[in-house]
Amino acid sequence: MKDVYLLSGFLGSGKTSLLTDIIRQFKENGLKPAVIMNELGKLPFDSQSVEDDVPLKEMLEGCICCTGSEKTEAQLQTLLTGETFDVLLIETTGAAHPVEALDAVYSPLFAKDLNVKGIVTVVDSKLWLDREKLSPQMRSLFLEQIRHSHLLLANKMDLLTDGEQAKVIFELQSFNSTATLIQTSHAKCPLSYLEKMNGSITEHQIVPAQIGKDLSLSTRLVTFKHPVIQDQFEDWLRTLPSSVYRMKGYIPIEGIKNPMLFQYSYGMVQWLPEFVKMEPSIVIIGEQISELNVPGSE
Repeated sequence: MKDVYLLSGFLGSGKTSLLTDIIRQFKENGLKPAVIMNELGKLPFDSQSVEDDVPLKEMLEGCICCTGSEKTEAQLQTLLTGETFDVLLIETTGAAHPVEALDAVYSPLFAKDLNVKGIVTVVDSKLWLDREKLSPQMRSLFLEQIRHSHLLLANKMDLLTDGEQAKVIFELQSFNSTATLIQTSHAKCPLSYLEKMNGSITEHQIVPAQIGKDLSLSTRLVTFKHPVIQDQFEDWLRTLPSSVYRMKGYIPIEGIKNPMLFQYSYGMVQWLPEFVKMEPSIVIIGEQISELNVPGSE
């Protein structure tokens, strides 16, 4: 199973600086990283910072979180089958919403092969102080990237006064109280903070926790043990809280030969016939989803 880190952050926050530095740290610890880098332009400017011995897949002209989700799945499949590596780093564009990006990464086809450690969000501290100057759409995205993060890097702290630094830290901690928060310059983050992800802080001690249990935005793989009745399953879907954002995978339906391809997005449901017998499992993405009792899984 490969550990996966999703690097998020607004445009110009310092994600690529973070990427190159943690690649260096992984190598120094004897681990081989691989990278998927998502860029909106036609030319791979950021990927030039990744050394030749690091397996690299690029996605140009398409956000990982929307039209590029199928491309992301294909790139992941290529890496898993054709490359040797220990850890996977995925750098999203500054325009990527963390829920959508996680959805694109976490396919039921290879969910058992990936251990998604969580989302690392680089925050431009000066931009945080000036966030009211952003357009409503950009400000909303900026805040969502921070709210759903598991590890927050308050970056560019060297450009702030002591008072501004204190204000940024207090406000970020108040806005996302579940994430670990560290202050950085040039996005330099000790590898130990990444390795501690999948844990939560309780009385100043790290205690083991899966991303689905104690952290906010989480993923869960559910395998079906027996077929379900489609109408009854849809009745169950209507009872779900709004904090369940995404589901996708293959669900075995009574009376139908192969599990059906199923997708759920913010209350909208899609069923499609599948002509190949796929493993009956789905991936769920949301907040505090560990206690969901999924029909057919027990």
